Amino acid sequence: MKRPVDVHQHLWPPALVEELRRRRQPPYLDSWVLHLDGEPPYTVDPADHDLARRSAREDGLVLLSLSSPLGIESLAPDEAHVLLEAWHGIVDDLPADYGLWAAPGLVEPDLDDLATVLKNDRVHGLQVPATALATPSALEALAPVLTTAQQADLPVLVHPGPAGPSAARAALPGWWPAVTSYIAQQSAAWHSWHVAGRSLLPTLRIAFVALAGLAPLHHERLAQRGGSLGAIDRHVYYETSSYGTQAIDAMSRVVGVDPLVNGSDRPYAEPTDHRRSGARGDQLGLGEALSRAVFVTNPHHLLTGGDR
Repeated sequence: MKRPVDVHQHLWPPALVEELRRRRQPPYLDSWVLHLDGEPPYTVDPADHDLARRSAREDGLVLLSLSSPLGIESLAPDEAHVLLEAWHGIVDDLPADYGLWAAPGLVEPDLDDLATVLKNDRVHGLQVPATALATPSALEALAPVLTTAQQADLPVLVHPGPAGPSAARAALPGWWPAVTSYIAQQSAAWHSWHVAGRSLLPTLRIAFVALAGLAPLHHERLAQRGGSLGAIDRHVYYETSSYGTQAIDAMSRVVGVDPLVNGSDRPYAEPTDHRRSGARGDQLGLGEALSRAVFVTNPHHLLTGGDR
């Protein structure tokens, strides 16, 4: 029987923590305080990145992804290489129920090295920051990196990238980037894919974190402004982290149930059980059939490309 899958969690291996502590420019760690351009200092809980403690809480397959808001992928090649090597180095130490999303360097990418990383059986796909797909032309420039995943018959996960600098950031709530910049990035990346993605990468399976910033729900506005939703792309998926039954139900009415895949974004958000009503008792539970599709069937289609 197929197991549940959480396609989106974060955990920093000790080697990555040490490399971040060696840095003096963002992204860097001062003890357990994270410093990034565009976000206030963030105190990391070491327990959140304790693999033994985390694995005791899981049920099913968990896929770990690099925290793209750190901006590691877009650093100069010599800086990115040591951090990405520390990230990929965890793969052989993972428990049996864990897998990894690979991460590319985006400045002068080494496609041969990336292809080698993707051959590891514990690597289930490639994650890229949404900032690298901000426009159709940016997507075209990224196409060689994405082609490496397509050639390996592995999916791509699009995750929010750095929030970007803001002079007023210190006066904003801590949640501000997650519900403004991150969502806008995901929406822009989805629209870039909608315009240019399938013609560039005809067989790539691609998933957008956070329901693609709810971009498909704006299809009526898209049509009013000269665009078109068109046919639903069976190889585009939508990960559910930080959303509940209302958003998931709304998305299912536009794109259907088949593209919806479970992701939690742990430790930054907690998993949602879509079989139950909302915490306030005012959201309708979506039932066992949809729950099995989101938690089990659809993630396996994303990862393996198997027939629906």
